[in-house]
Amino acid sequence: MNKDETLAARRELLGRNLSIAYRDPVQIVRGEMQYLFDDEGRRYLDAYNNVAHVGHCHPRVVAAGVGQMRLLNTNTRYLHDVIIRYAERLTATLPDPLSVCYFVNSGSEANELALRLARAHTKARDLVVLDHAYHGNTTTLIDISPYKHHGPGGDGPPSWVHKAPLFDAEAAVETVKRIKNLSGFIAESMPSVAGQIVLPQDYLARVYQAVRAAGGVCIADEVQTGYGRIGTHFWAFEYYGVVPDIVVLGKPIGNGHPIGAVITTREIAESFDNGMEFFSTFGGNTVSCAIGLAVLDVVQEEKLQAHALEVGNHLLDGLRDLQTRYDLIREVRGSGFFIGVELGTRMIADNVVNYMRDQGVLLGTDGPEHNVLKIRPPMPFTIEDADLLLGVLGGAIEQERK
Repeated sequence: MNKDETLAARRELLGRNLSIAYRDPVQIVRGEMQYLFDDEGRRYLDAYNNVAHVGHCHPRVVAAGVGQMRLLNTNTRYLHDVIIRYAERLTATLPDPLSVCYFVNSGSEANELALRLARAHTKARDLVVLDHAYHGNTTTLIDISPYKHHGPGGDGPPSWVHKAPLFDAEAAVETVKRIKNLSGFIAESMPSVAGQIVLPQDYLARVYQAVRAAGGVCIADEVQTGYGRIGTHFWAFEYYGVVPDIVVLGKPIGNGHPIGAVITTREIAESFDNGMEFFSTFGGNTVSCAIGLAVLDVVQEEKLQAHALEVGNHLLDGLRDLQTRYDLIREVRGSGFFIGVELGTRMIADNVVNYMRDQGVLLGTDGPEHNVLKIRPPMPFTIEDADLLLGVLGGAIEQERK
């Protein structure tokens, strides 16, 4: 089908609230590392798809999946070594006492499980979340995601969900202290849909201390920021010098293959082992674990964390230079390949991303006002790619000034 036919069929066969990017949608047929190719053979620089963490269709990841699929694909009711190797490698990247793994299929499923772990351990229910947070698409996770339940179609939070402000640690601590039945606090270490936010340096330390004093546990949602994306650290929570009680991982750890994981302490895992079996049909299957191992191998062996820091710093320098020249840019923030560029209005941001799409560079928008350009490319993104992005972005902003 051509693009118009595909779009018409999508509208007929799929739910209408399944969003699509760009005024002129792109029909993608192939991916290769940091590039995507449409049905007419045009190449696009992908500057915001962080799901393909080590690059679209990375050959080592593809080979690992194909090889294991030819051999065996089964669940965790049977013994197999690949899940043990994956758990060993994964926990080796985390500080003590984070040592027990649960494997699932998505970040949403992982966050659901994290809440179950917290409630089993504390015997409490109430939860503190960050303003503008998003943690997944299930009913419970919409309940704890202000980005959704305070937006169009939302009904607000249930009584057991309490919202803390993003930048005011003192107010967040006071929110925690007012709760009598606290199970925990969940936060993206660097909030993403809130606009690619780096929290104040002492924010998590102060809130974590208050949560633990109130009997709760601290959950770090690293779905968007883990595996070296921020450049300075392998995990974004390390940037703040804190250690959570539960860590949630999702899409990037499978490079597009559906994998999620929860890592916690032995103490919390023992509380969860309360007689009710835990089983995820596809979580921890042999193919997923082989792919997960390959992604981790690539990240570490190709030194992608250091690469993200070097290229990310170059890109941030260029963006800040643009900011000095164009007052349409309110703020540039982020670290490594986790960058936000806040523009004046949503309309300006929409115009910019659509102009850049027409020039072959793919970006998206986020933030409470939908006016923040999100730049989260696959990790092979190069300095030459960064320079291309900067040049096209400059042209987009010049176009907006006319």
